[in-house]
Amino acid sequence: MLRSNRSLYLRLGATLLAAVLVAVIALVVINGGQREPEPTAAEAGATLKAHILKLLDEVFAQNIQVTDPGGKDVPCGDDKVKRTFAATGHSATGSTPYNLNVVMLGAMDQVADYDIVDSTGARIRMTNESTETVILLESAEKGTYSVRGETQCLSRS
Repeated sequence: MLRSNRSLYLRLGATLLAAVLVAVIALVVINGGQREPEPTAAEAGATLKAHILKLLDEVFAQNIQVTDPGGKDVPCGDDKVKRTFAATGHSATGSTPYNLNVVMLGAMDQVADYDIVDSTGARIRMTNESTETVILLESAEKGTYSVRGETQCLSRS
């Protein structure tokens, strides 16, 4: 008994579709298991510096002063190091420290994707997992923005 060509094409199409789906699923599983390489301390330190200076720019801070230029490896065990950076700037409005921190927090959306991990007391601690950086908003004087940060413990190279 002869089968129609239609059923042959249907079976071929179904087989081809199944093969494509298997290939796509395999690619997703393989690529989904890979994580982007961890940045070096120097790379994360440069990112940290850029984020802090951009943040102060976003809040229109004036007379920005770098209070910790970073650039040095700070040992933190297991042959890993971290980098630091800090800066201050003046507010044209002369707001309270609390309000200055809130203004900086609002401006972070324009800088990078940081998550708040602690906001108890007078400072706000935020982390960015992909860049391995931590930023602390810690204005303590009326009219003066103050922000500092550090990288996670990372390899030197």
